[in-house]
Amino acid sequence: MTSSGTSNRISSGISSTTGSATSQNAGPENGGGALPRITPRRVKVGLVAGGLGAYWPQFPDLLPQLQRSAARVSERMRELDAEVVDVGFISDAEEGAAAAERLRAAGCDLIVGFLTTYMTATMLVPIAQRSGAPVLLINLQPTESMEHATFDTGQWLAYCGACPLPEMANAFTRCGIPFRSVSGYLEDERAWQRIGRWVRAAGVRAALRHGRHGLMGHLYPGMMDVATDLTLVSANFGGHVEVLEFDDLRVRTEKVTDAEAAGRVNLAREVFELADSVNEEDLAWAARVSVGLDRLVEDFALDSLAYYHRGLDGEIHERLGAGMILGASLLTARGVPAAGEYELRTSLAMLIMDRLGGGGSFTEFQALDFARGHVEMGHDGPAHLAISSRRPLLRGLGVYHGKRGWGVSVEFDVTRGPVTAFGLRQARDGSYGFVVSEGEVVEGPLLRIGNTTSRVDFGCDPGEWTDAWSAGGISHHWALGTGHRLADLRAVADLIGADITHVQP
Repeated sequence: MTSSGTSNRISSGISSTTGSATSQNAGPENGGGALPRITPRRVKVGLVAGGLGAYWPQFPDLLPQLQRSAARVSERMRELDAEVVDVGFISDAEEGAAAAERLRAAGCDLIVGFLTTYMTATMLVPIAQRSGAPVLLINLQPTESMEHATFDTGQWLAYCGACPLPEMANAFTRCGIPFRSVSGYLEDERAWQRIGRWVRAAGVRAALRHGRHGLMGHLYPGMMDVATDLTLVSANFGGHVEVLEFDDLRVRTEKVTDAEAAGRVNLAREVFELADSVNEEDLAWAARVSVGLDRLVEDFALDSLAYYHRGLDGEIHERLGAGMILGASLLTARGVPAAGEYELRTSLAMLIMDRLGGGGSFTEFQALDFARGHVEMGHDGPAHLAISSRRPLLRGLGVYHGKRGWGVSVEFDVTRGPVTAFGLRQARDGSYGFVVSEGEVVEGPLLRIGNTTSRVDFGCDPGEWTDAWSAGGISHHWALGTGHRLADLRAVADLIGADITHVQP
């Protein structure tokens, strides 16, 4: 099965033979020059502006001024990298109903209602009811303050977008419609930062609702926390989980040509520093699996992937499972997150973090450093190369701890500065929740065992933080991303109806 959109997206990514493409956002210091980002689906924002039509004959200059403000809002919205469906200006309930139908048909990810002056709730409630998308109401007056000494009633009304906001909130609440708003003035950058946050959150919601998430192999034996009811993914987020066999990867890897495998080895040498422990035969095998992985993602139109296979005595499935780390890391860096140990909820958390611009690397506890006050975390599996503090290292491993097989693994630590630990918990009733904590990656000694190891200072005793983090209901894996993302994640949780636990002991 194929999807032309995803197929084009993946095939325009890493070259199987040259690795010569240019990255959109990963710098050369971490090998990003050879790793182009995928092109995700753009968030579609429906925009409607309005005011009370009874004013227009009374104040002839008012409507043209408000329409100019509406045009400016439409322009600024497009600057947020959104596809904007602008249905224009409405003046009464009938025009609101017509706008509602146009926005419903457009299939928007977010509806933005611009309150330019007073308007009745009956003009916007039908839009919210019919669209099937979250609604954001914005009240942006023309400037910071009115010219009180010279303004007449008509000029004041251009500043009266706050007037209908309580009415809308009341009506939305009574109609059972979730309500959110941003108030400010037209060129208020603080307001536009908040609007941008809602647009980004709507993009994440859309990525989940339209996403195709691969799950390949089987559960790591005994991991009760990792086990996921696949129906709950669709119930909580929407989207589709594609159940895959390792044979789906095997047949594609078998068709990789020697030239394609050699090209992927060249790419690995360009992106990574290679430790002396890297065995050339293991690297060649990981490169071949990497090309096969790209084809798997393309053929099944995958937006994320979680995998694990144990295998026995060096047979092909064990070798495939052990050869995944290189290809999975390259995919993750390009925006198709891949997580080991069958961790579907963590691959989803990585996708959310990636779409918010924070990367998102597969992570678990490694140790606590009470002498320095740090939590050491990372993993020996796939990593998000774009957030590495340096050129990532490929290290050859004779054994993967707790897993069968051998091969190459990625080693780095996350860029110094603010980071966010983020994971998904599953409650007893089947609902998903967000678990979030903000900290800072700091300097300190790191393990050199082929793991992605980072030292994170959460501003408190590492033991207390560990207890609070675990009490949040997180599983033993999560995503570690750059930047402080709590505000963005609160917006995403709001739009998808998820609870959020902020861990800050």
